[in-house]
Amino acid sequence: MTTKMKAFKFHRLLKSVLWGGERVTDFKGISNSQAQVGESWEISGVEGLESTVEGGDDEGLTLSQLIDRHREALVGEEVYARYGNRFPLLVKLIDAEQDLSIQVHPDDEMAMRRHGSNGKTEMWYVIDHRRGAKILAGFDRTLSPEEYDQRVENGTIIDVIKKHDAHCGDVFFLKAGCIHSIGGGNLVAEIQQTSDITYRVYDYDRRDSSGNLRELHVDAAREALNFSVDDARIHIDSRPGKTELVNCPYFKVNRIMLDGVDTIDMPKSFLIIMCLKGNVIVTDNNGAEVPMHRGETILVPACLTRLHLDGQAILLTASV
Repeated sequence: MTTKMKAFKFHRLLKSVLWGGERVTDFKGISNSQAQVGESWEISGVEGLESTVEGGDDEGLTLSQLIDRHREALVGEEVYARYGNRFPLLVKLIDAEQDLSIQVHPDDEMAMRRHGSNGKTEMWYVIDHRRGAKILAGFDRTLSPEEYDQRVENGTIIDVIKKHDAHCGDVFFLKAGCIHSIGGGNLVAEIQQTSDITYRVYDYDRRDSSGNLRELHVDAAREALNFSVDDARIHIDSRPGKTELVNCPYFKVNRIMLDGVDTIDMPKSFLIIMCLKGNVIVTDNNGAEVPMHRGETILVPACLTRLHLDGQAILLTASV
């Protein structure tokens, strides 16, 4: 039965946050009464915030339940052997109406030791931006832990972080330990390890809905940080067709600029497809068609072998 699986869609999982805006729902073409929606968790295996299947025989199953039912046929033999029922990637759309906090994520060793969790290496793809929007990623020179302490104390840590003008199609690869922030005005696709661990270093003295200053994690961040220069920006040509964006131990991400038809040979794992612009019909080797429009994300099972694409679209694909 599992060999006849087709691509899965999931129920929306929107998160209202202090710095969120309205563009995620507009981008996805959905009506919504939530205010300050900063994130749409497109595919999530994070405990307590798991995606649930929309439609079909598996309607309503959480992602871990879906893996438990279909196992290697869904995620691939190597992925299942490594991760079991825990889905290894978290995929989001992020609307930064305001600047996000200056933050850092731990690597696998630190995250496991402190939290019993994976670390968090991630990548960003800039979908859209307001004029003058910035991406902050990496120190502009090597810091000492002592200078870090001083700058956190006097509120000048932001002065030594690289600031990049945002452009549509920009790609940033943020290894665990890289200090970073998404500046206000950016709409971003994020692909990351399955982890929800963030250490805030600086947050512009903002207060939460109860009027309290948001918690900082200065000591944990010091332990997690890479104090040397880390060039997180990846320079990508805007040529049509398929372009590799990131290939690291945790995920592989490609961009497909589709104008007509194309085919994809499936990797040994599952394949995530995000539609960032336009429309596409994805047809698998069993003949099942799944239409996608801008703002939609699907999970293609590993048991499928080839996909046919037809449309005009910009797509991101992710696998492990």
